[in-house]
Amino acid sequence: MKLLCAQLTNQNPLDPTDATQFTSQLVQYSNLEQQIKTNDKLDTVLSSLSSSTFSSSVGYLGHVVEAEGDSISVQSDGTVDATWGYDLDSKASSVALTITDSAGKTVWSGTGETGKGSHSLDWDGTDSKGKAVPAGTYTLKVTALDSAGAAIETSTSIKGTVTAVDSTDGTTSLELGGTSVSLSNVTRLAA
Repeated sequence: MKLLCAQLTNQNPLDPTDATQFTSQLVQYSNLEQQIKTNDKLDTVLSSLSSSTFSSSVGYLGHVVEAEGDSISVQSDGTVDATWGYDLDSKASSVALTITDSAGKTVWSGTGETGKGSHSLDWDGTDSKGKAVPAGTYTLKVTALDSAGAAIETSTSIKGTVTAVDSTDGTTSLELGGTSVSLSNVTRLAA
């Protein structure tokens, strides 16, 4: 608006601003003002939704959740914060389970259940030699093959007790000890 007033004040009196052009500029300024107000209202709505999501997520505290994911944390005292689950789309003739550290180094490997459906791996935080692994993040890879040697579709999940709810980055996540999962990845809630 200040710009428009300055333009009117400084116009050439012998060549005044065209009324059509002036009206067009007024409409543009009005539209801009409305867009700014709309953005402010959307920010308020978004803030309210985030607050509501966080508030409703507090109900997860102390409950066991299952979420899409393949990584869990081991604490410095050797505590494993969650267990893994994996699903096989069909019966497999072999299932290889591999756990890697954050550098991608294999720390444990073994075989898994081969039947179609859901299975779990309750890892104790030790490597293939039975030694405790250091604190950090560990990832499960599932390789399932059918009798012809073709890969079978698999998916992984993690399961653990919710110990905290966090929304510092604008999205709500649940903490399973040291393992963080996005609320949007939660697929199951148990008592």
